[in-house]
Amino acid sequence: MLKVISFDMDGTLIKKDYVDHVWLEAIPELYARKKDMEIEDAKEYVMNEYLKVGEAAIEWYDIKYWLEKFGIDCEWKELLENHAGMLELYPEVDEVIENLGEEYELIITSNAAREFIEVESRVLGLDRKFRHIFSAVTDFGNTKKESDVYRKICSILGVESNEIVHVGDNWEFDYVAPRKAGIRAFYLDRDDSRGGTKEVVKNLKEFEERIRLLKNK
Repeated sequence: MLKVISFDMDGTLIKKDYVDHVWLEAIPELYARKKDMEIEDAKEYVMNEYLKVGEAAIEWYDIKYWLEKFGIDCEWKELLENHAGMLELYPEVDEVIENLGEEYELIITSNAAREFIEVESRVLGLDRKFRHIFSAVTDFGNTKKESDVYRKICSILGVESNEIVHVGDNWEFDYVAPRKAGIRAFYLDRDDSRGGTKEVVKNLKEFEERIRLLKNK
């Protein structure tokens, strides 16, 4: 019996404008100012440094690591707070979590570091709507690509893998990995770029409908 529904955060519940701006605009701008260089050159350099690390490494998500690496004299909290006005939920989120929250325990399972989660969840009120918010990289020292992250979450919650469903917008992290852990997973494909898989949904309202179908089986 389904007991827990797990959501990814950025790109699933929260539009990615905020995190993209922090990583791709704000940090390069601070670096350009420090090095007295053109912003486009700074963007190219910063992006190349990101890519050298890659999203499979936990450093990819660690804002303190990058600020130190680039020699940027700025507190991470100040940086994240300065741009928090860009934070926005997808339009269907409030309704979906209210509906599903009446029947299931709702959690967030994110690759975002705790620093981002702290600001995003507080500003958008997610900390009041979800029972647990897990950061794979901060809480478990791994990315969600490792299916063991999902197994550990099941253990913490005291549920079996067949009692939890996960949804998210990254094919490897949110679909392949949880399935390896025995968890039913849905891939959120807002751009409608991947077809042919029955566990693909285009938005969270469609995901809610799939959950209703599971319940009625």
